[in-house]
Amino acid sequence: MSKRFPRVGRRAALRGAAVGVVALGLLLWWLLPLGEKPPSGTIVFSTGTPRGVYQEYGERLRTEMGEDMPGLTVNLLHSAGSQENVERLASGRADFTIAAADAVAAYGLRQGKGAERLRGVARLYDDYVQLIVAPGSGINDVKQLRHKRVAIGQPDSGVRLIAERVLGAADIDPRKDIIPTSDGIDTGPGRLREGKIDAFFWSGGLPTKGLAALAQKGAFQFVPIGDELVAKLHDQGEWARYYRPTKIPESAYPNVQRGAEVPTIAVSNVLVTRTDVDPRLTEWVTRTVIKSRDGIGAHVHSAQLVDLRTAIYTDPLPLQEGARRYYRSVKP
Repeated sequence: MSKRFPRVGRRAALRGAAVGVVALGLLLWWLLPLGEKPPSGTIVFSTGTPRGVYQEYGERLRTEMGEDMPGLTVNLLHSAGSQENVERLASGRADFTIAAADAVAAYGLRQGKGAERLRGVARLYDDYVQLIVAPGSGINDVKQLRHKRVAIGQPDSGVRLIAERVLGAADIDPRKDIIPTSDGIDTGPGRLREGKIDAFFWSGGLPTKGLAALAQKGAFQFVPIGDELVAKLHDQGEWARYYRPTKIPESAYPNVQRGAEVPTIAVSNVLVTRTDVDPRLTEWVTRTVIKSRDGIGAHVHSAQLVDLRTAIYTDPLPLQEGARRYYRSVKP
């Protein structure tokens, strides 16, 4: 016996069809290009150090931009990090970059050349300051770094900027009171494992793949950056407002943290461009950043935090015109 289905009235059927058309239209609107023809040409994107989050995010964003704008060539440039990225962008040697908000603010406060041309595209994700030592080192407090061999990042990196400020808040002069080295995430883990340094600073999204091998073996431990130190840090100047107290969640490096959170500070990362970069190109790039969140986030965990609702907050920079156009176009 054949199964009988309830009869659908003409009005209900039309209603259902209309809903389907609207849903399909919204889907096509999201997938279709912003204009008749995608932007083309060549741009330079300044990223970061090998094995760092900036570099991996930049590589994957380039792939996504290639799918949305097949006529656009994106050249990636390695860098020491945020400080070099900001200077490159301001000087015109790069068209887009990622930089921590504190580094952007510092460049503006010292009136770096071209600072007035810098504009925000999207707030991306937060960097967490990670102060790392070997297990059993006896170093459990930032103040105990005095007279130790400490990697504070490359001279033009965002890590160097934060490390020197954290040390200063602990009354440690990075030029006199420690033995500083310029190791970053590419060399710091290996040198710590070999006993060539006692500690190193890193500032990046969680988890950082450059720490994966050490983390799997539980071959390091974190030194907390507590509320008292954060309060002293906030007393240092206007730029310090970009640092917020937080905790490294226990899930970041399970073999190291063993269920414990670690007090530290975080600072937001911003995708940055300039006023003279074509607003139409910037509009397309902004769309790709938002649209590709889940795809990139499957490989770069911190990219999962890119969100349309918070992307517009690119403090300390105003939005570039192209980015503003995009956010207006998707405003509910």
